[in-house]
Amino acid sequence: MIETPSLVDQYCHGVLRTELGLGTFEAQLARTEGPPAPGTTLFDTQTGFAVRRWCPPLLGLEPHCPPARYLARRRELGVLESGRRLLRGSGITTYLVDTGLPGDLTGPGEMASAAAAEAREVVRLELLAEQVADTSGTVESFLANLAESVHGAASGAVAFTSVAGVRHGLALAPEPPGPGEVRGAAGRWLAGRRVGGELSDPVLLRHLLWIAVASGLPLQLHAGLGEPGLRIDRTDPVLLTDFVRATAGLGTDLVLLHGYPYHRHAAHLAGVFPHVYADSGAALVRTGARAATVLAEILELAPFGKILFSSGAQGLPELHVVGARLFREALGRVLGTWVAEGAWSLADAQRVAGLIAAGNARRVYGLE
Repeated sequence: MIETPSLVDQYCHGVLRTELGLGTFEAQLARTEGPPAPGTTLFDTQTGFAVRRWCPPLLGLEPHCPPARYLARRRELGVLESGRRLLRGSGITTYLVDTGLPGDLTGPGEMASAAAAEAREVVRLELLAEQVADTSGTVESFLANLAESVHGAASGAVAFTSVAGVRHGLALAPEPPGPGEVRGAAGRWLAGRRVGGELSDPVLLRHLLWIAVASGLPLQLHAGLGEPGLRIDRTDPVLLTDFVRATAGLGTDLVLLHGYPYHRHAAHLAGVFPHVYADSGAALVRTGARAATVLAEILELAPFGKILFSSGAQGLPELHVVGARLFREALGRVLGTWVAEGAWSLADAQRVAGLIAAGNARRVYGLE
């Protein structure tokens, strides 16, 4: 039996504070550009089936109960009580929370209280830049305030995260942009931007990444599957190879989030470059009953001290539960098989499980 008594969720979001009906729950369960196939629901996915397996018992129901019954029980308990039961039943002891999404989501403090766990903030670079732009009147003030804001955020956060791959793609020029290039890009962006406008300019995205690298905090980079309609070929982590090489030796760790279906590419980069780490989380939530296969593929190439768990959960506390339960089950199945075959000792398997579940994250993010 492979035990993982403690889990550090190295990347997730808060949970919604509002009550959800069937349609709004499903919209959070699986992000798509349209409705499900006729005669089905978005529960008819690997993630949906995993929710029905793992979450009902935490609310006093039998596993695999019908979605309507589950949601009725959820409403009966109320959003706060059901969220508390689910988060406390996940087995996650520390949450690193990206606070950069819009919507009525709980922050790290509320997550810690509801889950009876530790919670720390991960700062999203693009949102920080957009907030600075909303309050800066000139290019000069924007660039000065941006540098000051990143520096200030670094004093309280455990990491920065970037969605440059989502906004533009990961095939960015690897070197820092020059001062004149940055001023020109900032001028064009600010001149054509309304308050709240998203940052997608590749020069400014590169500028942000390099400011973050200079801070010394770990930098999380989104790769692989993301928002509906995203061209995932632009988010293959292999596209980051030159940037990874350019940041080597500077003292900042890079964590490649999500990765799927390019998780082997992320594992390869983690194996080649000392400052690169691979995430094992969101891919497992997407693949459900096939999670053990995906995790085994990550373990093929990445050194065991370079893999970190995350749920990647957003909006629904059910996704934190599913992320944790699928990870534990997949890790136990993969490592247990290798022990049974004689390839690994039980002691080695237990040690590696502890590293991936929590130890690596505690080291990378400086958690006590």
